Amino acid sequence: MTDRYRDFRRIAAGLGTEAVALVPGANFTRLFGHEFGTNERPLVVVIPVEGAPAAVVPNLELTGFAALKFEGEVFDWRDQTGYADAFKALAAHMPLKSLAVEGQTMRVFVQLALTGAQPAMKIVDGETAITGLRYLKTPDEIAAMVRAIAISEAALGETLDGVRIGQTDKEIERMLVQAMFSHGAEELAFGALVAAGPHSAASHAHARDVAIRSGDPLLLDFGARWGGLCADITRTVFVGHVTDEAAAVYEVVLAANQRGHEVTRPGLTAHDVDDAVTSVLEASPYADRIRTKTGHGLGRDVHEAPYIMRGNHQILEPGVVFTNEPGLYDPRFFGIRIEDDVLVTETGSRSLTSFPKDIRIVG
Repeated sequence: MTDRYRDFRRIAAGLGTEAVALVPGANFTRLFGHEFGTNERPLVVVIPVEGAPAAVVPNLELTGFAALKFEGEVFDWRDQTGYADAFKALAAHMPLKSLAVEGQTMRVFVQLALTGAQPAMKIVDGETAITGLRYLKTPDEIAAMVRAIAISEAALGETLDGVRIGQTDKEIERMLVQAMFSHGAEELAFGALVAAGPHSAASHAHARDVAIRSGDPLLLDFGARWGGLCADITRTVFVGHVTDEAAAVYEVVLAANQRGHEVTRPGLTAHDVDDAVTSVLEASPYADRIRTKTGHGLGRDVHEAPYIMRGNHQILEPGVVFTNEPGLYDPRFFGIRIEDDVLVTETGSRSLTSFPKDIRIVG
């Protein structure tokens, strides 16, 4: 029978540790096929280089945990007694000198519970190696992402058809979120970002109760989640009419986005793609409006490896999915971003997003 923990055992050994710890999150869900939320109750699975794993599980989660068909010992605990004794029982069962953890996922109080039970244990950040298991997407994961993107694009089309001058960012955000669920989203990949006018230049702007005016750019950055996989799309449109300057900036961003599609192929690095895209922006009259890198990996998390930026020489291989999202931002006036989700293929790349990118006027 295949050992489903094989890759984690290999990672632990490669990092020079005796085991890997997983907590609820993208890596946990990918391994077990079940999702657990994070709250004040710690749940952790420890996978040793050799032998059966073990887990600390809140008693109220035991029924759901049973669905994992877990092969090792489970130490449960109740709210009334606290979790310290469960971690001590884990330590007695599996004494460790070193442990690799998910540095961007494990919360401090869980790490403290582990080291409180085994004070001499060395904690190693295994984030890069652990999340590296998700670097190449499987066909099923790609299919789920395609579904999430289709849902998102259908919702965007419906929303833009309903935009009118005088609506607020917040009203449009509600329309967009409702449309994603009506088209089949299981969850939101992240909180939708809807911003008009100068607010569109704010980093990760959130919708406000401010009426949009004729001539305002309207930036929508959003995505549905389906089958555990995320979409992440941005389109910038114009309400009522578009000014000459906004149209000129838009065409530069679009050219940079298109350049990203043209150059992407297996064997290039994340640095190569960002350099090609950013060079288009730098060659324009608006180079002083560059604020961000080209993109990031996309999958079970909205942001994951590879990060498409200069200096990152991680090689792009067939099965990698990342966002191609150049933008130009001037907080005095407006920001424009165009974002596609790109799959690296054996021969080049494929845009998983297909929503039109020509300048569009709504309202």
